[in-house]
Amino acid sequence: MEILHQSHTFPIRDRRADSLGDFKYIPDEIICTILDCLTPLDLARLACVSSFMYIFCNEEPLWMSVCLKKVSGHIQYKGSWKKTTLHLENLPNEYIEFCRKPLQFDGFSSPFLYKRLYRCHTTLDGFSFDDGNVERKNDISAEQFHREYDGIKPVLLNGLADTWPARKSWTIDWLVPKYGDTKFKISSPLKVSMTFKDYVSYMKQQHDEDPLYIFDDKRPSWKVSWLVIGPARSGASWLVDPGLTSAWNTLLCGRKRWALYPPGTVPLGVTVHVDDEDGDISVDSPTSLQWWLDFYPLLADENKPIECTQLPGETIFVPSGWWHCVLNLETAIAVTQNFVNSRNFEFVCLDMAPGYCHRGVCRAGLLALDEDSLEIIEKNMPCEKENFRCLDLIKKETKARILRPQQNENGKENANGSYNVWEHDFSFDINYLAMFRNRELDHFTSPWCPDNSLGQRGLREWLSRLWVGNPGKREMIWKGACLALNADKWLDCLGKICFFHSLPFPSENAKLPVGMGSNPVYVMDEYVVKIFAEGGPQSSIFDLGTELEFYSTLSEVNSPLKNHIPNVLASGILHLENGSYNIDSWNGKKVPDVIRKCSLIPEKGTGDVFPFGVQSKILFTYRKDVSPENGPDDSDESTIVLLPYLITKRCKGEIFTELRNVLPWEDVLNLASFLGEQLRSLHMLPYPSFSNSDLSDFEQNREFSSANDMDMEFVSNESDIPVEWKIFVRTLMEKKKNVSGRLSKRSGSIPKTLIEKAEAYLPDDFLKLLSIYEENGMKKVGKPWSWIHRDIMDDNIYMECKSCSNGIPAPTSNGGVAKSWRPTYILDFSNLAVGDSINDLIPMHLDVFRGNSDLLKQFLKSYKLSLMRKTPKQGSDDDKYGRLSYHAIGIFGCTGASVFCMMRMYWVVYLKHGRNLEQQSHGKKLSFKFGEN
Repeated sequence: MEILHQSHTFPIRDRRADSLGDFKYIPDEIICTILDCLTPLDLARLACVSSFMYIFCNEEPLWMSVCLKKVSGHIQYKGSWKKTTLHLENLPNEYIEFCRKPLQFDGFSSPFLYKRLYRCHTTLDGFSFDDGNVERKNDISAEQFHREYDGIKPVLLNGLADTWPARKSWTIDWLVPKYGDTKFKISSPLKVSMTFKDYVSYMKQQHDEDPLYIFDDKRPSWKVSWLVIGPARSGASWLVDPGLTSAWNTLLCGRKRWALYPPGTVPLGVTVHVDDEDGDISVDSPTSLQWWLDFYPLLADENKPIECTQLPGETIFVPSGWWHCVLNLETAIAVTQNFVNSRNFEFVCLDMAPGYCHRGVCRAGLLALDEDSLEIIEKNMPCEKENFRCLDLIKKETKARILRPQQNENGKENANGSYNVWEHDFSFDINYLAMFRNRELDHFTSPWCPDNSLGQRGLREWLSRLWVGNPGKREMIWKGACLALNADKWLDCLGKICFFHSLPFPSENAKLPVGMGSNPVYVMDEYVVKIFAEGGPQSSIFDLGTELEFYSTLSEVNSPLKNHIPNVLASGILHLENGSYNIDSWNGKKVPDVIRKCSLIPEKGTGDVFPFGVQSKILFTYRKDVSPENGPDDSDESTIVLLPYLITKRCKGEIFTELRNVLPWEDVLNLASFLGEQLRSLHMLPYPSFSNSDLSDFEQNREFSSANDMDMEFVSNESDIPVEWKIFVRTLMEKKKNVSGRLSKRSGSIPKTLIEKAEAYLPDDFLKLLSIYEENGMKKVGKPWSWIHRDIMDDNIYMECKSCSNGIPAPTSNGGVAKSWRPTYILDFSNLAVGDSINDLIPMHLDVFRGNSDLLKQFLKSYKLSLMRKTPKQGSDDDKYGRLSYHAIGIFGCTGASVFCMMRMYWVVYLKHGRNLEQQSHGKKLSFKFGEN
């Protein structure tokens, strides 16, 4: 970017217009954004176009971005990001190492690139000051900290790390010999790792505006603690700690500059985006260095943040909800941890509640609301109206707009060109913030925010354990559970059900829903009550109807499986109508009057024995999944709220989840045999057959936009194929169109490369997966079709202590206690369906057997049924679709859940064997394939 200075006699010609052509009208920042989307090869070609493009395409920040988007896993810095990228392109070394002197051009001027270059090479000597306005405290007691600072304001604490050996020993020079070959997680939008010695080499060579830094939770070994190492200019841009947790950060060496704002005060230059659907919070923020250079100088003194320079040995405390930004002034090593305690517990629970309004308010304050929302809150809030001022807001784009420096909070210019962030009337009080919580949204049915560290089920388990283990704090835990789970609403529903059926009200220990399922479940002394909520009222009615039809089928054929499922005591529909609760008993047969009156449920004929049984459920599910915009809709306004429920006898024993780590191997093998026997009984049950009228109903209610109508017509013409398989194949054809997007949305941390492998398992013609063969001149399908549980997981299996007498473990000869366990019950039939029996094998093998082939063999030995019939056709290119691996991922691949499990298995295989395989392959590409087991 250097400009050759010529004689002042001749004016320097501006090259921009000639070099960029029509691009001359585009700001440099936009040009850089466009270039960031190109491949390394395209950048190399574009650099040859003109002098301006040469400069743009050789900028080091650009190559850093391109490199980090390309790499996944381990990376080794090669002295510059361009060289590092070229190494990743596997170019010959002579091309990479060849480097002539950079070209220089006159007539070039770009303030944007110059600022970026300046930030990459600036020194931070003038950034340190020790007279910040964060209080420093020595030898503070826990009581004083809790009284004056915890949840109130930041504080710097001295002396806490004085006796910690790491305080003196953890230096770069000490760590390199010990951990030089150890891989550490590196801060990046993608998953990148470096060995420690490579990272130290990178720190010494780099001149990045926002350098990579180590942010690793594997070392130290205690939970949710992070080791943070970074050079000067690295740090964390503006953020609020996840889940509204509090945090401490102990600095071992180096210096850090901190800036902090109180909750609800969004820093200048930062924008908060709130997703309307799931409440996901995303923050657009400049880098910490860029903020201090470009935005900090614009602030008037009264609008500047709370600041300090953290010195070695000091621990800074950051309360819940506080915005903070960190800049390393020199190479720094620190340990940090987020935590939940009694002071911020309710904030954390509120942050995990479904919805978006309260989440945005917690971070952006009143800026996150539109005028209508403010008026509603204003009418219901206890404080004076004049203290609740309406700001200049934007809600249409669901983002918090930050006031410009020349405006005040009412949009008017201030004389000093700044706005006063400290005058906003905003209270970070749990009762105040809870007013913004949408009580209509439910924990069990609403989308889950992806930026929460705990999932829905994890949150429920966490609260349940706290409830049982901390009886002295139940008032606080209950309030948090009401915020996060609507625990008060569900307990009220449970009370109505218990009263109607003359059951005792749950004890204090049983007030919270338990389990890992998708519906509220309450376990009492002798009973279990499950309230169906997943998927909304329509789905819930079909779930209960199908389960009741299944229990009826068990009794009709006297299946041995009925001895290993909970006894059904009662079932019905709790409905809220005109402000009052009523209950109708329902055994799944015929159509209750309350359903007939509800606009959410389509009219059903009374001739069907189980009008909401499995046949109706599968058609309902396929219509909803294949074409959501045209399928059943729970959004219709109705004055009736339906909550189906089921009461069963409580099973004795323990859930397998709690016993997994203590069971002898013999008991685990017996469990595999037990599951084989019970699933054989399940899969041999007679199921209702579909008819051509069901297919016609399916045709009328779907609005497919098939890419290949000939395939659809071909499926219809296969008259010998059972109707249920025709419906299923047609559905898969539609779902295949967006299988990658569907998997990417649900996959979590599964690598993209593994998701892409799913495509290879999906045939063009799904009829190939049915193992069609001819017998006596008729076409038949070799795939079994049966009742399936679909959720055989370790928390749905109960076991009894067989070495216990009246619940007391039998003593051993050496005075100890011996426990041997036998499986007794399979639980939770909410996901019942009819389909391919292999669908039960996938979650069971992954979650119960954890991929152990010996347990799978034991299961198959006890199962005694073929999961697939061999066809007489041999030698065809389509033979691969007869293998179980292709059936598993092919038939259910497009539906999402099962292929997700298969991808998890790929991932498990890779984690267990991938590194060794990589070493053995000597750089060759590997492909993973399931065995026939």
